[in-house]
Amino acid sequence: MTAESTLADTNLFLKPWIFIRGVPAMKFLPPEGPPEIAFAGRSNVGKSSLINALLIQKGLARTSNTPGRTQELNYFVPDGYSGAADDLPPLALIDMPGYGYAQAPKEQVDQWTKLVFDYLRGRATLKRVYVLIDARHGIKPNDEEVLDLLDKAAVSYQLVLTKTDKIKAAGVPRLISETLAKIAKHPAAFPEVLATSSEKGAGIEELRAAMLRAARD
Repeated sequence: MTAESTLADTNLFLKPWIFIRGVPAMKFLPPEGPPEIAFAGRSNVGKSSLINALLIQKGLARTSNTPGRTQELNYFVPDGYSGAADDLPPLALIDMPGYGYAQAPKEQVDQWTKLVFDYLRGRATLKRVYVLIDARHGIKPNDEEVLDLLDKAAVSYQLVLTKTDKIKAAGVPRLISETLAKIAKHPAAFPEVLATSSEKGAGIEELRAAMLRAARD
């Protein structure tokens, strides 16, 4: 099966995935190869839980009650590929460091920010960044800063609402509309907002399909 045909198959997410590398600096990045999909979001937005739900593996991405635990670019790929040029995985998923954690030392925050921006600006195989927004709080000022950074890096990104089970169901469509209005002036923003719940499984299939479409583009 070719990488292209595999990317047309949502069963890719039903196969085992593995963690291959934590990247604390650009020099440790894997060689460019498969299309990459990255996930960004504030600390405690539910990023690890969403990744685990997408890949149906509870302990793959580390979850913690301590915000800011993810301090590197964490790479995940489907298992069963050697990584050689003729046997690359069809897709790589990257868990980016959480942002907005005020208790982290400023030097550490600056280091994370530089790593993330360098990665965004210099990674040709990066197809899309999914920016996670807590449905209970909406877009916060530090989210806006990240959206501006993505615009400057000219990286396609799409907003994903998390924890929609924590708000009334009737409020979800309104929140989607409000979020769309807020990103209308962001040139790199994909004009569609996805609503998810890791706990209830809502929106997971839609997000998987969006990731595969983005990876094929």
